[in-house]
Amino acid sequence: MQLTWYGHSCFCAETEEGSLVFDPYAPGSVPGWTLPELSADAVVCSHEHRDHNYRAGVKLTGRAPRFALRQIPSWHDDRGGALRGENSIAVLEAEGLRLVHLGDLGHALSEEQLDAIGRPDVLLIPVGGHYTIDGSLAARTAKAVGARLTIPMHYRGRGFGYAVISTVEPFLSGMGGEIRRTSAFTVAIGADTPGGVLVLGTES
Repeated sequence: MQLTWYGHSCFCAETEEGSLVFDPYAPGSVPGWTLPELSADAVVCSHEHRDHNYRAGVKLTGRAPRFALRQIPSWHDDRGGALRGENSIAVLEAEGLRLVHLGDLGHALSEEQLDAIGRPDVLLIPVGGHYTIDGSLAARTAKAVGARLTIPMHYRGRGFGYAVISTVEPFLSGMGGEIRRTSAFTVAIGADTPGGVLVLGTES
């Protein structure tokens, strides 16, 4: 599986069983990021905010993917959706790997949600706070999920991201353990991929 981060919460997973884009963002919706032209077999959006639901930005190939995709209901806030509505957690299974994209999760996961997620190989988790869980809760959530590899998203960095959200650092402080940084935006994931926390698109 090859996983590419296009900024914010947008990723593309390319597998032998098909390709999938998560949460493409509309032009001008996320400071510092411009979505390139993308092509994939399928696209999935965690919710209907314009920085996550730009389906028009992904050209569909017309091929029928053979991977398994399911979605788990959750909320975009900690008040049962009263502030920002619903959020959908995506669980992709392909090539014997499980990848989980938490979207704009805004609350602690319940035991039922954790059971439904299972133990993924890869967890894509929002960490910036304000619109989503913050770094502290994201670290606790990542530890509860227990993925082999955790990749943070939806945070502010040098020249990108919303001013009201945090950098990735509070999340990393809460995680501890093995943390790697890479200037690459693409990572190949297999059975022998090192675990821990991987921050894409940064200095190593």
